[in-house]
Amino acid sequence: MTDSNDTSSPSKHVETVVENMLWRSRFVVMLAVIGSLVTGIIMFVVSSFDVYELVQSMFHYFASAEVNHAADRHHIVSGVVEIIDGYLLGTVLVIFSLGLYELFISRLDPAIENELSAKVLIINSLDDLKTRLGKVILMILIVNFFQHGISIQVNTPMDLLAFGGGVALIGLALYLTHSKSEN
Repeated sequence: MTDSNDTSSPSKHVETVVENMLWRSRFVVMLAVIGSLVTGIIMFVVSSFDVYELVQSMFHYFASAEVNHAADRHHIVSGVVEIIDGYLLGTVLVIFSLGLYELFISRLDPAIENELSAKVLIINSLDDLKTRLGKVILMILIVNFFQHGISIQVNTPMDLLAFGGGVALIGLALYLTHSKSEN
């Protein structure tokens, strides 16, 4: 009579090999972890370079003798919005990288030891990762809406109504996101 827990059976050996292979295959996620982290760093560098260019624009704004600074001011405000957008996208990529690492590879021991980062960076499930990413992506969309909103031309009452509706929908999205996070 053979025991079903017998480890010497060929089927148990094959099962062990397949399970070990499947378990180790999770390390392919490191490609996404590293790629997301590198891309996030690139976004931070590009946005920081944009800050440098914005400072140059600011000096041009103050040095200009023009009375009407509307075009320069619009350029500066748009630049600020683009910088915020770039930093938010870099943040999404870093959070995604850390979340994938925690979900598939290992817990981040330094994050566990640090009380502040434990609240921000610890990802317990794919739903938790999606929720955190969703909130940051929502902020990116709000920033993009703001960027388009500052240059909108209101020619008809319908244009104004559509813009107001967009603002109301953003407020609703923020309310729903905030109320869900409290629950």
